[in-house]
Amino acid sequence: MTTRFEPKPSWLKVRAPGGDRYHALKGTLRDLDLHTVCEEARCPNVGECWREGTATVMLLGDTCTRGCRFCAVTTGDPRGAVDPREPEHVARAIGRLELSYVVLTMVDRDDLLDFGAEHVARTVVRLHALRPDLLVEALVGDFQGHAGYIDTVVDAEPDVFGHNVEVVRRLTPRVRDARCGYDRSLDVLRRAKERSAGRLTKSSLMVGIGEEPAEVSEALRDLRSAGVDVVTIGQYLRPSPRHAPVARYVEPAEFAAWEVEARALGFLYAASGPLVRSSYKAAEVWVRAKLGAAPADEASAVLAERARQAAEGAERVRAEAPEGDPPEAPALVSAASLVRR
Repeated sequence: MTTRFEPKPSWLKVRAPGGDRYHALKGTLRDLDLHTVCEEARCPNVGECWREGTATVMLLGDTCTRGCRFCAVTTGDPRGAVDPREPEHVARAIGRLELSYVVLTMVDRDDLLDFGAEHVARTVVRLHALRPDLLVEALVGDFQGHAGYIDTVVDAEPDVFGHNVEVVRRLTPRVRDARCGYDRSLDVLRRAKERSAGRLTKSSLMVGIGEEPAEVSEALRDLRSAGVDVVTIGQYLRPSPRHAPVARYVEPAEFAAWEVEARALGFLYAASGPLVRSSYKAAEVWVRAKLGAAPADEASAVLAERARQAAEGAERVRAEAPEGDPPEAPALVSAASLVRR
């Protein structure tokens, strides 16, 4: 068992983000008052992802109705508070950015009749209307397993439907909120694939939180059996002393072995590494999952073309906005405590 103050291994250290595109996007996000999970949660991959035109935005506020032991989200009762303008505001703000891929994620909202499904769906639909070139991933909660609300999001036609199983089966009752469930998460992913067989489904696992290697292999088999196309595996890092401790720092070689195993199981794409997070290099993941075993230069060419389309799409949205009428500040809140570190 590691301690909070134990030095992290060298493979968990990264350079500070930088580069012209990173700083340009950061400045634009400030101007639009659009808060990304990437930056405020200090994701180690923020520079890499932003340079490639990928960002993650949180919907539905800063208070989650659940209290998982791995996540620093504020837990409470939002009492049904929702900003109905948020889908439009977020879409208009993101539309102005030269992004080729955006992840829309959310807190669990058990206080809402549809658990926030329609709100997410409206945002996806509006983004596609404004920027047809933009790839949109909906990374959502379990909606308490209600198939109709899963369908609401799937029917909005996000390019990727994501839901994270988070940890292996044995650790789920210990680490996730009591209202979560390992099998429920698998059912959510299975339902999304059944609803739209051609749509990519995606899930994520944390390791180093007390699992055994064989349990990770079991989780990979379970996810594949549920029809999941893309899986990411990354190192759990403890947000605070109140959260579940880190059991061990998994070495890069073990991550590499899981990636090979996932590919052998038939996942279209797998990203496994100490710094990998749920939305890690999401645009590249989408392209490579779609292209399969295509050469690396072909994937790079597709990514370059998507970046060109993103620049044109953003310019068009900016040009079509009424003069002197910039988009209202989105009703988003600080996401610093919303994502596991």
